[in-house]
Amino acid sequence: MKEGIVIYMLCAAALFSAPVQRFEIDIESGAALSGYNNIRIPNNTGTLISFSEELETEPAWFVRGRLTYNFNRAHSLSLLIAPLTLHASGLLDREVIFRGESFAPNVLLNGVYRFNSYRLSYKYQWSVRENIHIGLGVTAKIRDAAISVADADKISEKTNVGFVPLIRFSLVWQFVEPLALVLDGDALAAPQGRAEDIALAVAVDMSRNFSTKVGYRVLEGGSDVDEVYSFTWVNYVFAGVLVRF
Repeated sequence: MKEGIVIYMLCAAALFSAPVQRFEIDIESGAALSGYNNIRIPNNTGTLISFSEELETEPAWFVRGRLTYNFNRAHSLSLLIAPLTLHASGLLDREVIFRGESFAPNVLLNGVYRFNSYRLSYKYQWSVRENIHIGLGVTAKIRDAAISVADADKISEKTNVGFVPLIRFSLVWQFVEPLALVLDGDALAAPQGRAEDIALAVAVDMSRNFSTKVGYRVLEGGSDVDEVYSFTWVNYVFAGVLVRF
C-alpha cells in the first residue's frame, strides 16, 4: 500500500515538474468510409432510405485539426475543427418522400450528407504510472449539419445547427519508447440520440516537439425525434502529426 502511494506521488511530481509545452497542433488526414447511413425526414411521414446500402457512397478524403493550450501538465483547453461531407448516388425502385418533396422511382438520386463539427474542450490529465496517462473532461460541440436529396429537376435539403454537450476522455500508454497507444474521444448518449467520435492510434515520438501517428476513428450517432430520423456510422483511416511548442 505504501509503495503504491509513493509511486503515485512520484508520477504526480514528475507530471507537474516537467517543462510545459504550452501549445499543440494536431492534424489528421485520410479516408472516411461510410458504414450505415439511414435517414428519414420527417420521421413520421418521410421515406426511410439508406445512403450506404440503397445508394452508393464514395470514400471521402478529410482533414481535421485540433489546437490545444496547456495551462500546465494537467489542465488543457482545445479547439477542434472537423469537417465531413459524404456524397451518395443511385437508383431506388420506389418513390422517396424527403421533407415533403416527392422523388419518382428509378431516377438517379444524388444525396449529400454534411456533418461539420466544431468543439471546445477542457481536459484534466493525470498519471497512474510513469508511462500511462488518463484524461477526462467536457466538450461543447457545435454541429453544422445538412442532408439533401436531389434528382435532375429538384433538390430538397434539411439543415441543422445545434449545440451538443459531450464527455471528453483519453488514454495514453507508452508501452515502449518511442511508441505509444492512444485512445481519444468524445461521446454521450441520451433518449433522443447519441454521439461518439473515438480514435485508436499508434503514435511515434520523433522528438520532444514532433510526433506522427496512424490509426482508426469511428464517428457514430444520430437522433430519433419528430423532425428527423438519422443514424450514421463513418469509419476513418488516418495518419497525422502532432507539433508541440
